[in-house]
Amino acid sequence: MSDVVLQIDGREVTAGSDMTVLQAARAAGIHIPTLCHHEKLEPFGGCRMCMVEVEANGRKSYVVSCLYPVARNLVVRTRSQRVDKIRRVILEELLAHAPNSPELVELAREYKADANRFDMEPSFCILCGLCVRYCAEVKGSHAVDFIERGAQREISFIPEIARKECWDCQECFALCPTSYAQAAYFLTEALAFPGRRRKQGAVAG
Repeated sequence: MSDVVLQIDGREVTAGSDMTVLQAARAAGIHIPTLCHHEKLEPFGGCRMCMVEVEANGRKSYVVSCLYPVARNLVVRTRSQRVDKIRRVILEELLAHAPNSPELVELAREYKADANRFDMEPSFCILCGLCVRYCAEVKGSHAVDFIERGAQREISFIPEIARKECWDCQECFALCPTSYAQAAYFLTEALAFPGRRRKQGAVAG
């Protein structure tokens, strides 16, 4: 596997030819924000917070760094007026759905995002897909999935699978940037297998 040399934020960076721009930046200690990326999962590109400016052969474009492959002589800028504006608008849209997410609030502070720019539609899920993908790719359980489409899209636990797989797992809870995964699971538990937690507590006691 050959290495390629590219430039990120004015620094010369050597990266493996199979790496993405995000991987190359992180390996070089250069921060690019993400909300849907996890090192154990296949790149998703859903949140688009990792958007960067790239320049190749004199042509400039804006790409999702977790999906964009490195290339020789590629010039990458992780911060610019345009990049910051893109991230700011993304954050403003996400805050309308999850206004109390500590992770979003912190990023909003950094990018000076206006949490009140868009009308509040609190679903508390930003559709990052971390819970869905982790359950499928790492655990192989498929206990949670996306349902519906478009504006109605959301994540939901599959009761018959969650009953068997999630009780002793719950690893996806810590990945969720808004805590919605945990809330969705407890709702499923309450509706699909009510009383189990009480019975379990009685046995433990």
